[in-house]
Amino acid sequence: MPTAPKKWPLLALALALAAGAAFRLWFIHAYPEVQGDPLIYGDIAKNWMLHGIYGMTSGSHIDPTLIRLPGYPLFLILCFRLFGMEHYHAVMFVQVAIDLATCLIIAALARRIWSPRAGWWALWLAVLCPFTANFAAVPLTETLELFSTALAFYALDRFLQTPRWPWALTMAAAWSYATLLRPDGALLAVALCPAIVLYGYRRWGVAPMLRWALLCALIAILPFIPWTIRNQRTFLVFQPLAPRYAVDPGESTNPGFNRWTKTVCVDFACTWDVYWNADTDVIHIEDLPSRAFDSPQQYQQTRALIAAYNRTTTLTPELDEAFATLAAQRIRAHPVRYYVELPLARLADMWLRPRTETLWIELRWWQFNRHHAETEFAFGYAALNLAYLVAALIGFLKRPRLSGVILAFVLLRCALLATLEAPEPRYTLECFPPLIALAGVALSRSARSSCALDPEH
Repeated sequence: MPTAPKKWPLLALALALAAGAAFRLWFIHAYPEVQGDPLIYGDIAKNWMLHGIYGMTSGSHIDPTLIRLPGYPLFLILCFRLFGMEHYHAVMFVQVAIDLATCLIIAALARRIWSPRAGWWALWLAVLCPFTANFAAVPLTETLELFSTALAFYALDRFLQTPRWPWALTMAAAWSYATLLRPDGALLAVALCPAIVLYGYRRWGVAPMLRWALLCALIAILPFIPWTIRNQRTFLVFQPLAPRYAVDPGESTNPGFNRWTKTVCVDFACTWDVYWNADTDVIHIEDLPSRAFDSPQQYQQTRALIAAYNRTTTLTPELDEAFATLAAQRIRAHPVRYYVELPLARLADMWLRPRTETLWIELRWWQFNRHHAETEFAFGYAALNLAYLVAALIGFLKRPRLSGVILAFVLLRCALLATLEAPEPRYTLECFPPLIALAGVALSRSARSSCALDPEH
């Protein structure tokens, strides 16, 4: 059987990248998002760039901060220097290029762990994935986090094939930058560092692989030394990452309110209407789900607390303590709900909810009688998201190389996300690069011959 002309793969590659670029440029045209967190990152980047202060503007002065890690502000500084201060559309265009590079890495990963055909499937699944493409139009960490995740898994596979410094450094850099973007990026290192030994010891020996793993971990930690020293000198606190509740030292974390929220919220609508309004806006009792009240008496108690809060939209220590008391009552009455049912429900929401939070779709998309078209679109979006996940599961069941560490990474993220009180669907997006590679495996019939690097084979 004659082989296909060499120009066909190049044409197919160009077509896939062109489709992916057009798709992301359409998101920039239709759904650009520059408010909230993007402006916080932009303010930090501008102050760091112009004044040498890693901080946020407060009136006429700049207050140092540690609520965000420096990975994304560094990226914004580079973009601002090249394309102009606060030119966020230029940032989006750069993110388009980075996201397309991520698609290529995902395709290369699928090709290596299974077959060339799996690589082509993964490429098309990646370039046409709306859930990842959408974030090219949002100046947030997601696009760079996706790139770091894809690069880390690809570098791991290349390293296991031939342990050499270039791939070890690439892997360590991916771990480190993923963590510089978001604290949960450290889960990459937690999953992949042991994988170096577990996957490589049969071929290369335990001692050499253990040395490589320790060296990669040490290199990945190095950028956090100056950050930790800076935080110690500026705030007199030991903070090697960023605080969980994104507050500077001395600011209240509202533990009582957060604990009460954890007894109530399971979906993004509750996060938007309740959790994000704390200390900023009123909370409407009618926005609370029915699970927020276990009895008529508790309803009245909650209503009184929210009314007291709404008078000043400030969570005073006294109010926070009252919310803590209410939360304790609810937890004592229903411990299984608090410790098992609600965390699992939040996880399900983050994995399965239509990923429409940046698409200007109604927050309560399921209310069909208010917006027929948006409800239908949301259900279609949810079905597409589920199709990607099911395909990834089928690919995993074929047991391609690295399937074990991919599962470990996903489970680690799930374990972390189950502890959150305010779910957001984007928190599961970091798992998509290896999952899309597995989906490519699912759509490919057979593997290339060898899975010798995988301890499961």
